[in-house]
Amino acid sequence: MLSSIRSTIVAAGLAMLAFPALAFDTSARAAYVMDQTTGTVLLSKNADDPLPPASMSKLMTLYVAFEALRDGRLTLDETLPVSEHAMSYGGSTMFLNTQDRVNVEDLLRGIIVLSGNDACVVIAEALSPDGSEAGFARYMTQRAKQMGMNSSNFANSNGWPAAGHLMSVHDLAVLADRLISDFPEYYPLFSEESFEFDGRAPSNVNNRNPLLKLNIGADGLKTGHTQEAGYGLVGSAKQGDRRVVFVLSGLDSVSKRAEEAEAVVNWSFRNFIERKVASAETPIAQAKIWMGAKKTVGLVTDGDLSLLFPVLGSQDVQAEVVYQGPINAPVAKGQQLAELVIKPEGLPEIRRPLYAAEDVAMGGFIVRMMTVGGIVLKDMINTPMEAM
Repeated sequence: MLSSIRSTIVAAGLAMLAFPALAFDTSARAAYVMDQTTGTVLLSKNADDPLPPASMSKLMTLYVAFEALRDGRLTLDETLPVSEHAMSYGGSTMFLNTQDRVNVEDLLRGIIVLSGNDACVVIAEALSPDGSEAGFARYMTQRAKQMGMNSSNFANSNGWPAAGHLMSVHDLAVLADRLISDFPEYYPLFSEESFEFDGRAPSNVNNRNPLLKLNIGADGLKTGHTQEAGYGLVGSAKQGDRRVVFVLSGLDSVSKRAEEAEAVVNWSFRNFIERKVASAETPIAQAKIWMGAKKTVGLVTDGDLSLLFPVLGSQDVQAEVVYQGPINAPVAKGQQLAELVIKPEGLPEIRRPLYAAEDVAMGGFIVRMMTVGGIVLKDMINTPMEAM
């Protein structure tokens, strides 16, 4: 009979830090910080609450546009028309008009650097299933769900205040991670500090990201602000081999956004250290096998496993291996069998899959008979004799 087995393992080959992290004290309404290199979540505050994302939701329009470029449905030098609807948007714009045909590369820079509401709509109408911005917003919502962004719903392409236009900071972090990982050829656009389009808007040529000039490794991604949403930032920074992705939402001023964004980057890099906690091909535990040629099989990660932990002190700590067992033979090498569960103090629980280190064939006739015989004998021993 299968049952959940939880094996406690100590740091025989699993050395980790065990001291609590000093939590980052943010005044943001919601915040999420992830070390992209290891996948470690460093901070999570109201992370899955759907909130107005303002211009940070333009990142989804950009993701869909990058997909279209990759698939050949758009090209960078292709020119697109500007509709009256696109021209009607206020706020931050490229000052486009219906006489324009603008190439896709300029539109992308207009969205990333200038936060152009009109540029988003031009892209949206070009890619929309029905040619409308509303149709594109529905497509964005569907695509977001496919990407695992379950707290996102879009009413437009640019984050203009609208009922039901919502994203969580967790979803925004997922989106930022995917933009960086899926489209490295376009990601450098996010670090451009200025873009002058046709001399039309001399007051709107600078990137609003306050971190780009600070020499702390920041290279993206997007700010946002509306009265309802407050001030927010989806950011990323790389120092050495580590990259951090973070989202802050609901701050009360431009200056507070800049201060907290810089502080969260410094905190992320200075207060955590990367440690290798498991080596590829080295079993960290054994799982019991039912009717196999072997009684157990080693459990391994799918590669060297590194995680982040607080820098203060270190000692061996416990982790758990969880699986439904005993596991029926045969077992194939590389078959996922269990999970490694680590609960570092001050950080969210970490789960990583574990796989069979080798093949285990079905046991022969004698092994099967001995197994069944052992069960019968055990039942006989444990069954009390009826009174005569």
